[in-house]
Amino acid sequence: MRRIALLVLIPLALGACANKGLRDLQNVSDGPNEFMLQPAKPLEAPANYRDLPPPTPGQANLTDRSALNEGITAFGGRPEAANAGIPASDGALVQHASRLGVAPNIRGDLAETDAQFRKRKARFTQFRIVKVDRYNQAYRRETLDAKNEAARWRRAGARTPSYAPDE
Repeated sequence: MRRIALLVLIPLALGACANKGLRDLQNVSDGPNEFMLQPAKPLEAPANYRDLPPPTPGQANLTDRSALNEGITAFGGRPEAANAGIPASDGALVQHASRLGVAPNIRGDLAETDAQFRKRKARFTQFRIVKVDRYNQAYRRETLDAKNEAARWRRAGARTPSYAPDE
């Protein structure tokens, strides 16, 4: 009887140790995805219906909102300059930032490197008795301590901004 109980309990215990990755970000709900909804501006009646522009199939409506343009406006920019390229006033900044070259596939390279890092870190961390956020454990050595970093730069003689107080 004890052997049968052990044969039943051991697979159940091992099955509970499934590796879910560093962060399991899956939508398990059958409901709508609220992030896919885009609010529209209120409808406005034109002064003259004869002066309306002709409809353009596949193009945006006058009441469609643009998150990009709203973000540019919120940060004090001009939405009409969003697709105009790099302004001349930022040319020196862009030239300095790209002085050592620009990697054409930087996002793909970083994603691949990060996937290898997470796989290497998750090798022996999948066995836990209680649920633990392994993301913070894996990236602990990659985080920046603002207080220590500011102190290091201040000792080197650099002017540094303040950092958030301890909570």
